[in-house]
Amino acid sequence: MSEQKRRILPPVWLLITLVMQYVAHRLVPLAELVPAPWNYSGLVVMAFGLFMSATAANLFRRAKTPVIPFEKSTALVMNGWFRYTRNPMYLGMVLGCVGLAIVLGSLGAWLPIPEFILILRLRFIRGEEAFLEGIFGEEYLRYKAKVRRWL
Repeated sequence: MSEQKRRILPPVWLLITLVMQYVAHRLVPLAELVPAPWNYSGLVVMAFGLFMSATAANLFRRAKTPVIPFEKSTALVMNGWFRYTRNPMYLGMVLGCVGLAIVLGSLGAWLPIPEFILILRLRFIRGEEAFLEGIFGEEYLRYKAKVRRWL
């Protein structure tokens, strides 16, 4: 089995993080940060994150380039969300986690988010950037110099 087939993909890490947020909220609530009914504003943040990730993935499909990390890219997508962030799918996932933390309302729900960001950065983004530099060379370096990793 290849390294790619054994790799846990970002949506799985997202699901693990969402579950860990709920567990942390229940077991270690620490403090209420967002009381009801304000906590329901997190649903808007979650929906926006899902929308961002889904529409960014759709841009990959339209360009006929793989969405799965480390599959050989056939096009460098620089339109849509990619004009503002090099990682809108990952940013959307993080926004989903932030939205859930707001909905749950406790400090405990925020605790898994930094680890999720670190996993994305170290397991995916760092390698993907090197991978894309190897495929697209100067074109990717110019894009990378112009568009920030997150925001």
